[in-house]
Amino acid sequence: MQSVEHIKETRLAEEGLYEVTEVERQDSLQPEVIRLKEELASEREHGVRLLAEFDNYRRRTRQEHARAEQNGKREVLLGMLDVMDDFDRAMLHVGEVSDPVADGLRLIRQRFSDVLQSNGVKPFDSEGKPFDPTVHEAMTVIDSDGEESGTVYTEHRRGYLINGELLRPARVAVLK
Repeated sequence: MQSVEHIKETRLAEEGLYEVTEVERQDSLQPEVIRLKEELASEREHGVRLLAEFDNYRRRTRQEHARAEQNGKREVLLGMLDVMDDFDRAMLHVGEVSDPVADGLRLIRQRFSDVLQSNGVKPFDSEGKPFDPTVHEAMTVIDSDGEESGTVYTEHRRGYLINGELLRPARVAVLK
């Protein structure tokens, strides 16, 4: 940007006539221009910073919302697993009987299982597998009769995964 060196000034003379004179103003506007440029750069930087902070806020709130939704879903699914355990215990008492009530219970249990699977919940088997403290809760320890120590003998309560992550650990009896 060029500095203004000559400015023409118009003023009223004593005779009532206007006269134009050239006035030299060397660099009198230069400090003002520099100050305004610095202020503009500062405001731009402030605006960019505010936009970045707002983007971070938006991303953070989206993540918090997704986390809260996932935690709420986990709580509901854990409650549903207790009902599924009740169905499994009822099915043990029904056995292979084929009457309308038993068939209805089997259908309801199957639909319930389908709902859990559609939400990414899958049971995992533990019996006969090595004890893994990340997915099993040892409820009892049983003396082994020649079988490999540290193997899950039986399940007291089935374990479940949700989308590959542990939802509920299996409660098991382990061979000693």
